[in-house]
Amino acid sequence: MPPVTPPASLGLTDRVLTFAVSLLVGGVALHAGAHVLADARDYGHAVVTALFGALAWALLEPIPLIGGAVAIVTWVAIVKRRYRLGWLRAAGVGIATWAAAVVVLAALELIGIGSVSALGVPGA
Repeated sequence: MPPVTPPASLGLTDRVLTFAVSLLVGGVALHAGAHVLADARDYGHAVVTALFGALAWALLEPIPLIGGAVAIVTWVAIVKRRYRLGWLRAAGVGIATWAAAVVVLAALELIGIGSVSALGVPGA
């Protein structure tokens, strides 16, 4: 008997759900990082910032040789602009955000949810 394949719409639904959860996780991490080093706004602001960062990362990171560097500088510039920070504090928010994402993703893995990422958080 051939294997049963799920309907195509189920795959799309799963992808959309994974995207949404990953974006929310990225928003949580960004909100935590911004709360530590900046005058953090509401969680929704962090989710939108994570979405902008994810879009910039997706567009710039594939550039050969310099994509990663351009993408990370652009991500920090987005945080700088959205939270009205200087470059060093925005980079600090980035480091705190990455650390928060690692903790959140580890906690999710412990409870059996390992298929998500922290969308909008470079390196997480």
